[in-house]
Amino acid sequence: MAVIDPELLLRAYAIGVFPMADSRNAAEVFWVEPRRRAILPIHAFRLARSLRKTLRSGRFEVTRDSAFERVVRQCAKRKETWINAEIEASYIELHRVGHAHSVECWQEDELIGGLYGVRLGAAFFGESMFSLVPDASKVALAWLVARLKVGGFRLLDCQFMTEHLRSLGAVEIAQSDYVELLSAALGLAAAGAAGRDALEGAAAGEFGALDRLLAGSSGSEVPSGWVIAQLLGETS
Repeated sequence: MAVIDPELLLRAYAIGVFPMADSRNAAEVFWVEPRRRAILPIHAFRLARSLRKTLRSGRFEVTRDSAFERVVRQCAKRKETWINAEIEASYIELHRVGHAHSVECWQEDELIGGLYGVRLGAAFFGESMFSLVPDASKVALAWLVARLKVGGFRLLDCQFMTEHLRSLGAVEIAQSDYVELLSAALGLAAAGAAGRDALEGAAAGEFGALDRLLAGSSGSEVPSGWVIAQLLGETS
């Protein structure tokens, strides 16, 4: 199975480019640089009253990085998908080396929703999400945004705009504006201006900061969903 080299993948993300395939069974991968880019401003997440209620209800158990491969495969289970076998294997490898993450939603020990993406510097690049029951992907995204906020991230890239993302606060910007935001999130004078040292020296967000916050509040008997709702309520 062909696998895109992790360093090549990260270099591509550092200049605003990412891979796609034409279908699940496609033999080749191509590189994409959209003229218009969807981003979700981390401090402008739109927390609807119904989603706030769902978060507080504790209806879903939410984890991170506990079922990365399963999340990718569920995201690929669509009639039309850009995730072929090479992309699947490449992101699993990127996860293995610590630069790809997943957020999972569970109900009665069943994986019913989630998302995955790539972390580089203070940027997170959302790749795909899925939902087998109503609101599961929204809950996963809400937890991701809260995690990025607590961790000091500066950019949440959504690649292409959808009505689902728009309803949660995503906006569409020109590629040139996106590159400026990306450069700032990576701490670079210009995206891709340097090589390995730039990638390794990027001002990094802390993906695990939320875990420490929740662990510190565990003795207060406040459910984690309430903490997430409070964090997001402060952004909207």
